[in-house]
Amino acid sequence: MRTVLLLFLGLARCWAMNYELLIEDPDILSPCTDGPPGSINARQAANFEDLVIEHETDVLHVSGNITMIWDVQPTDRIAARLDVFHQNRGTWEPTVFSMATQDFCSIMYDKNQYWYKYWTGFIINRHDVAKKCFRERGTVLVHEPFDLKLKLENIQGPTLRGRYKLVFKLQAFDVMNIPRPTSICAEIRGEPIKIK
Repeated sequence: MRTVLLLFLGLARCWAMNYELLIEDPDILSPCTDGPPGSINARQAANFEDLVIEHETDVLHVSGNITMIWDVQPTDRIAARLDVFHQNRGTWEPTVFSMATQDFCSIMYDKNQYWYKYWTGFIINRHDVAKKCFRERGTVLVHEPFDLKLKLENIQGPTLRGRYKLVFKLQAFDVMNIPRPTSICAEIRGEPIKIK
């Protein structure tokens, strides 16, 4: 039995593939093509003028600040969701890849979260941001320079082909748990290319 398991694990590693994500939009964050009613895009929710993103082959070099202008209240709860879609014959279809939290502000600095590993861990004014989160207009997210690799490594399963998009949504809820009329929806569209 142990030999069969080792053989299976060895084959799984052989079948694992690496990909480089070719991003379609040079601005990286695009408005959602099918966003929720009343949603705004990332550039309507925050000022990105002081954020620098340099695209170099398979890496995004990120530095600078984002200033929140989303109009919500300091007592609101922020829910976050990330879904991955695949385009099939002109229609965006959901995949099995998603993550969500009903209280983003409580976990944004949790080192075990993907949000932290790929974004919020690089926001260096942690004390101010953890307290205000995205709930106060004028909150500045100060990023230390970091590199975001556009590589998907050791992906097991069927070969990834065609166009994909990552859809990121933020929704604020008031103290009565009623959603605010304006949510944030942004997406990153691209194509994974198999690499060795």
